[in-house]
Formats: sequence, C-alpha cells, structure tokens
Amino acid sequence: MPDITLTTLVLLCLAAAAAGWIDAVVGGGGLLLLPALLLGLPNVPAAHVLGTNKAVAIVGTSGAAITYVRRAPVQVGLAVRVGLMALAGSMAGAFFAAGISSEVLRPVIMVALLGVAAFVLLRPSFGTAPGDTDARPVTRARIVTAVVLVGGGIGFYDGLFGPGTGTFLVLALTAVLHLDLVAASATAKIVNVCTNAGALAMFAYQGTVLWQLAALMALFNLAGAMAGARMALSRGSGFVRAVLLTVVFSLVAKLGYDQWTA
Repeated sequence: MPDITLTTLVLLCLAAAAAGWIDAVVGGGGLLLLPALLLGLPNVPAAHVLGTNKAVAIVGTSGAAITYVRRAPVQVGLAVRVGLMALAGSMAGAFFAAGISSEVLRPVIMVALLGVAAFVLLRPSFGTAPGDTDARPVTRARIVTAVVLVGGGIGFYDGLFGPGTGTFLVLALTAVLHLDLVAASATAKIVNVCTNAGALAMFAYQGTVLWQLAALMALFNLAGAMAGARMALSRGSGFVRAVLLTVVFSLVAKLGYDQWTA
C-alpha cells in the first residue's frame, strides 16, 4: 500500500464506486477511475497506476456481468467469442502501443465520439425499440462481423489507447447485432472481463499492481457496478441512452482537455 492519507483513500474508494456504476450501465468507468488514481497517487509510476486500475476494474466488471447474465437475456456463447477475439486484439494493441503517440490518437477519438453522439441524438429510437432484436434476425455474417471487427477492432483499440472502450462496445454491439442498449451493455461486460483479464495478467507478470489498494477499491467498485447493472435492468434502454450520451460528452471533454494541455 502506498503512503497516502485517509482522505485520499476515502476519495479513491468513492471514485471506484462511481466508476463501477458508470461502467456497468454503459461503459466508460475508466474515465473517472484512472484520472482519480493519477491524481491520488502522483508519485506512483504510471505503470503501477494502470495495473492497479485494471485490478480494480475487473472485479466490478465481473460482478456486473454476473448480474446481467442472471437477469437479462444474454447470449453468453456469442459474448465469450467476441471477448476472446477482443482479448487477442487487446494484446496486439498493447504490443504496438509503445510506438503510437497519444497526441495523434486523441483528435481521432474525439471526432469519432462526436460522431457517435450525433448519431444517437439524431436517432432517438436507436437501441430503445422493444423487440428490435426479434424483428431483425441476426445473420451469420453479422455474428462474424461482431467477433472479428467489434471484438478484434475494439480490443485492439483498448490495448492501444483505451478510453471509452466500454462505450464503443455498447454502440457497436447495438448496431451490428441489433441488440437493445441493455442487452448490449450486458454483452459488453462479458467482453470487458476478457480484455481486462488479459491486461491484468500482463501487469501482474510485470509486477506493476498495488494489490492491497486495488483490493480495497475493488470492493467499492463491485458495489457500484452491481447497483448500476440492477438500475439499468430496471429502468431500461431509455435510461441507458441518457447515461450513454452523458459519458460520451464527458469523454470528449476530457480528451479535449488532455489535448489542450499536452
């Protein structure tokens, strides 16, 4: 455990709970959790902050995934296939990450996110229409697209850069597989467990995880994640859509700030 004050520890735990809630509803919990760790642990090497972030996040993500699987109609087999491809993609992305400048990627991701926000705003029924999945059967081609492009492509992005991965997963799964936003969030959680597991294994192998701090924060992250999953299930796709737009605009603001101050 690093030498931090009780106030900082409490704030980190609260940030972990809030991040777990956001991540369970629509993805993007890292938008809050990672900056909180960076601010709370200014003297800790970045690799240890990233490793600890993954150790915290995987607990909440796993809890949310279990909650969704128990209470929502999730195609677990398909989610696992996408997740395994995402795991491979994230490892490949991590391999190339050292040679890519984040200053180059930030503007690209900001444009993509703004496009996503515009799409969701201009199509109010996107991911909210009941029975949408049954009305438009998912073809084998779409399943292959989900596994290869959604799993491999977004997994690669997660390993390469990271911010907003959960949000991109939710949107891509909704568009490609005709899922409503609640089912897409549920599927995304299973995929996220796979990508987080791969990243955490690498960080653990490198010895860059603060396990004691991560264990404490993980308890709060798990509580927030399970609360978020239950709320998403009870309130439906309209609620998830509202949170999605909030997270997208917050992520754009953060990336813009990072680009401005870089």
